[in-house]
Amino acid sequence: MVVGSCAAALLATTAGTAYAVDNLPPKQPVVQDLQSQSEACATGDDTPYVSEPPRLSAMLYDPEEDNQPSEFSPVNGEFEAWWTDAAGVEQRRTYTTITLSSGSRHYWTMPDDIPANTVVSWHVRANDGKATSAWSDEGDGSVCSFVYDDVNPEKATITSPEYPNPEDVFWVDGVGVYGHFTMDSPSDDVVSYTYGFLGGPYGTVSAERPGAAVTIPYLPLTSGPKSLTVRAIDRSGRSSGQSQYDFNVKSGRAPAARWKLDDPAGSRAASAETGAVARAGTGVTFGGPAPAGTGATATVSLDGSGHGFLTTDAPATDIRKTFAVSAWVRPAETGRNMTVASQDADGKPGFGLGLRSQDHGPVWSFAIAGAQVSGGTPETGEWAHLLGLYDAETGRAQLYVNGHEVGTAAEATPVETAGAFQIGRARGTTGYRDRWHGDIGDVQVHDRVVVPVEAAELARRKPKLLGHWSMENAADGAIPEQSDGAPMRLGTGASIYGGSDNSCIPEIDPDCTYVPPPLVGDGHLRLDGETGYAAADGPVVDTGDSFTLGVVVRLADSVPAHPMTVLSQAGEHTDAFKVRYEPSTHTWQLVMPEKDEVGSPEKVVSRIAGADGGEGDGHRLAVVYDDGTDTIKLYLDGYTNPEATASLPDGWHSTGALQIGRAKAGDGWGEYLHGDVDEVQAYSGALRDRDVLGLGWSTDPCLC
Repeated sequence: MVVGSCAAALLATTAGTAYAVDNLPPKQPVVQDLQSQSEACATGDDTPYVSEPPRLSAMLYDPEEDNQPSEFSPVNGEFEAWWTDAAGVEQRRTYTTITLSSGSRHYWTMPDDIPANTVVSWHVRANDGKATSAWSDEGDGSVCSFVYDDVNPEKATITSPEYPNPEDVFWVDGVGVYGHFTMDSPSDDVVSYTYGFLGGPYGTVSAERPGAAVTIPYLPLTSGPKSLTVRAIDRSGRSSGQSQYDFNVKSGRAPAARWKLDDPAGSRAASAETGAVARAGTGVTFGGPAPAGTGATATVSLDGSGHGFLTTDAPATDIRKTFAVSAWVRPAETGRNMTVASQDADGKPGFGLGLRSQDHGPVWSFAIAGAQVSGGTPETGEWAHLLGLYDAETGRAQLYVNGHEVGTAAEATPVETAGAFQIGRARGTTGYRDRWHGDIGDVQVHDRVVVPVEAAELARRKPKLLGHWSMENAADGAIPEQSDGAPMRLGTGASIYGGSDNSCIPEIDPDCTYVPPPLVGDGHLRLDGETGYAAADGPVVDTGDSFTLGVVVRLADSVPAHPMTVLSQAGEHTDAFKVRYEPSTHTWQLVMPEKDEVGSPEKVVSRIAGADGGEGDGHRLAVVYDDGTDTIKLYLDGYTNPEATASLPDGWHSTGALQIGRAKAGDGWGEYLHGDVDEVQAYSGALRDRDVLGLGWSTDPCLC
């Protein structure tokens, strides 16, 4: 019986290959292969909504056993859709697709007369011309449904308790204060809202359920007129018209508490610009030095003993809400934990800002309850600006060092109790601990978010102009400094080029010889590349602290034969820095050795530029060393990039004179520059990117 059945089912060829002769019906379409427009097959509460009559689709298969090799495996689709009309009568539509090969997707675009806001159900089956499959909803299958929505949702209303419309209150606090904006459309099928604030952020927010209002937070980073635009999106993806909400944001409000700590020497308490007076222990000395360029005039010195503290004997802020605490600090040691500011809780600090000693070295730290953010590198005797921020809206703690965020923001849960505010110590279970040894100045407490641009401004140390040499003339072999500071003295092979009055116009007078003008202004320094240089009488910038130098330079050669230095300042054994042109790589380089030692490892950053060949306006170069962020940068014509930036943790103090046109070479000098130099400017402090753009002109940049 078995052998006979097999023989009846097979047809042998001369080659001995057997093929099926009975046709198998197509496979039943599966739910996973069905779509209403681009939505997956679903029904009931998951029925998709569409914004136009959809195109239904299905993947259809015919078993391979039906066909001999190279056969087509043809199959088409039979779709059927139905719904109940307004009169309660069931309506049906059918559609048969063209024939395609097995495994193809078959489509049916629904007719335009299907009703809106009505559940339309559908199924599909496959037909190979001889047999049909089961319908897709038979057995373990499922019917598919959709609802055609032909109406856009209504526009949303927008409200905000913190930032009311200007018709109600024109200017409102402010930068760093969160606003909450509620968007609500009257349409009950709205599932999300797209929004955009002027200048960002932009996004989409989903409603908890169709028709529910949504509320989003917004943190103003700048002051001025603002606007929010919103569109409501319904279940079918239809969009409402645009709603716009205008509001005006004030500048960030002043600190809730501030102690400048600039009280006269001999004081026993720190007066408060705002907040409560802070009484001082006997280990506090007023009238200490202030960080340069900050506007501060004095600080306090704490001796690290049990008497070195200041306290208000009352809270400075509610640490369960958003707050920020900041200060200028200079540690006298870094080998142990020390607190700059804290606020008492129940036998422990509610928060603590300060220095933590770790196995890999000291770090700055901001802690709230069990959460801690650490980063930056404290250095003994070096000023730093610290700012710890707790954002109650996000629940995160952040730390800024010298105006830059460091570490990784941490999730924090503040304690409920609030005790006295402390400067220079932190509460412990048996008393106060982690006492500060060093200087502290300008302690501020804000009851809002201090936004990044404000954090940078609080930490800013305004650069000071040390010298500006315009190279326009030289009296008695010396180039004067614009503000009657120390001159630059010319060496052999250096001269001042003054150009001409430019009255010669070859097009008018063929016999005259055109003389090009100086690089900037009425003159520039010309160096012969063999012995020519100019030098100050001593160091101009303190290379162990932040500094900036700018220069305009033009190389005389198209193909320089060797490296040539335009600016340098040496220590005892090597240059603390040099700015040179390296012809082998066609780059301007900033070279800064890590130590004042022959053969010391060097930090080298560079910018690509072709040699000038004595033509053109030259290049405006600038060097910036930021001791606060431990970075060096080289700017070319006002701009820098990542390749021209590097880390330099410890700058060292050089004692040599500032040189123009040469660099230290063993016990002598080398890398003489062949070309022109103009507008040398030197600053203590690190200029910002926007300030560097102003270097190289005949006037000093605005350091506003």
